[in-house]
Amino acid sequence: MGALQSLEDQLAGLFKDLPALPKGAKDLLVSWWPYLALILGALQLLAAWGLYQLANWSSAYLDSLNRLSQYTTGTSVGYSDTDKMIIYGGVALLAVNAVIFFMAYSPLTKKAKRGWDLLFLASVINVVYGIVQIFMSGRGIGSFLVSLVGSAIGFYLLFQIRERYSASKTAKKA
Repeated sequence: MGALQSLEDQLAGLFKDLPALPKGAKDLLVSWWPYLALILGALQLLAAWGLYQLANWSSAYLDSLNRLSQYTTGTSVGYSDTDKMIIYGGVALLAVNAVIFFMAYSPLTKKAKRGWDLLFLASVINVVYGIVQIFMSGRGIGSFLVSLVGSAIGFYLLFQIRERYSASKTAKKA
């Protein structure tokens, strides 16, 4: 967790000079984060399941085409073992991210710093998933850039409300 705390501190310095959200927007965001975490967790779980199903279907289809291609032309087509590993690694990252969002629900309802930390971890994993997308066949830099913009927006929103969770953690200890 030390590396994650170090990253949090570095990003806090980066986001501190950006324009602040109005107090009402921060209050609304803090009150809705638990439900957004559930929704995002469910969406990521559905995306992971859908991509897993699609990868299995396309792998079976491409294996059939590969056998036909090797028989007729002697050349291989389809995904390499590296492609498959990257695709299934991306599916695993989505599933892990979904679990983290679900784990964040309870602490977020209590406005505990642990909930914020889990959202931060999910955002970091989203950046890692964006990097993995660069290496997926048919994805590339465009998907990475979209993921990076989405992550930047998520980090901005997280750092706008970070003090709300830090203060409640300190208050509970006192």
